[in-house]
Amino acid sequence: MFLSAFYIYLWVMIVIAIVTFIALYYVEAGYGILRTEKWGKTISNRWAWFFMELPIFLAMIILWLCSGSYHEWGIVPLVFLLFFQSHYIQRTLIFPFLIKGKGRMPIGIMSMGISFNILNAMMQGYWIFHVAYIQVPQALFVQEDTNWFCKWQFILGSCLFIAGYIINLRSDYIIRHLRKDPKDTKHYFPKGFMFNYVTSANYLGELIEWLGFAILTWSVSGLVFFIWTFANLVPRAHAIHKRYKQVFPEEMNNKRLKRVIPFIY
Repeated sequence: MFLSAFYIYLWVMIVIAIVTFIALYYVEAGYGILRTEKWGKTISNRWAWFFMELPIFLAMIILWLCSGSYHEWGIVPLVFLLFFQSHYIQRTLIFPFLIKGKGRMPIGIMSMGISFNILNAMMQGYWIFHVAYIQVPQALFVQEDTNWFCKWQFILGSCLFIAGYIINLRSDYIIRHLRKDPKDTKHYFPKGFMFNYVTSANYLGELIEWLGFAILTWSVSGLVFFIWTFANLVPRAHAIHKRYKQVFPEEMNNKRLKRVIPFIY
C-alpha cells in the first residue's frame, strides 16, 4: 500500500466513523440488551465473539511476520504489538468462553464486526511495521530507539491502556456474574466499581484503553481507531442508558448515573 493511499484510507475511515456515530443514535445495534428479531438470524454469543475477534488477532500476527527480519524484531514495534494483542488474546480466546447464559448475536452484527476488525488490522499493522520506518519524524520512533520507552507519550499512554484494560476486565466480570443460572437469558442491573458512575463501565474501559494505545504509539492509525471506538461505543452507551431507564426505573431513579464518561456524559 503506497503511503499516500494509506492516508486516504485513514481519512475515509474517519468519515465513515463520523457517519456511524450519527447513525447509531437513530439505529440501535441489535445485540445484548438491545437485541431484536428484526436483525435476522443469530449465532451463539460465544462463537459470535470468537469469530468476530479472531481475524484481527491473526491478521496482526501475519502483518508482523511479513514485515521483514529488520522490522520484525524491532523492540518498539514489538512492544506495541504486545499491547495490542493483549486485548485481543483476552477478547478472542478467553472472554467468549466465559460468557454465561444462552444469549445470541445477529449474524449481521458479527459480520460487520469482522469487516471492521480486518480493516483495523490493516491500519494498525501497516503503521507500526511499515509507515513508522518510512516517515520516522511522524512516527517519532525507529527500531533501535529504546529511548521511546522513556518518553512521556509512551509512559502516559501505557498507564491509560493498563487502567482501561483493568476497568474493562473488571466490568465484564461484574456483568458476567449478574446471571447465576447458565440457562438464564434475562438482563440485570450492574452495580459496583465504575458502574457506580456510569451504566456502561465496560465501554469506558475500552475507550480509555484505545486512547492510551493511540498515545503510546503516537500514531495516526491509533487515533483513528480511538475515533472509531468512540463512534461505536458512545451511541451504544446512550442506547443502553435509555433502555435501563425503561427496564430498571427504580435503580436509575435512585442514582445519577452517566452513560459512559463519569460526571460528564
